Amino acid sequence: MTPSERRSAILRILCKRRHETTANLAKEFCVSERTIRADLVILSCYYPIQVIRGRYGGGIQLADWFYLEGQKLSPKQTALLLRLRQHLVGEDLQIINAILAQFALHWEYR
Repeated sequence: MTPSERRSAILRILCKRRHETTANLAKEFCVSERTIRADLVILSCYYPIQVIRGRYGGGIQLADWFYLEGQKLSPKQTALLLRLRQHLVGEDLQIINAILAQFALHWEYR
């Protein structure tokens, strides 16, 4: 895996998990924590990555509002669509179900 591929994978992991530690990422990619920290410095130039210090609560996270382009809806957006869905029928209900199925994290057709 090249460094750019590793950085892309780190970004995708952070988008999915929202919070991670350098130690876990280093183990996952079989590199040193120093390498992960260097990757994070480069990624933070382009993406809203926050490093939080702390013995137990520390780690790396993305800003709550950030998702990769074309990725998924935030939990608040999903909740809003689910509330709106309760009042729809017919074609409108099918459309909102399709939106949820395509874009919502962990949402299954019900």
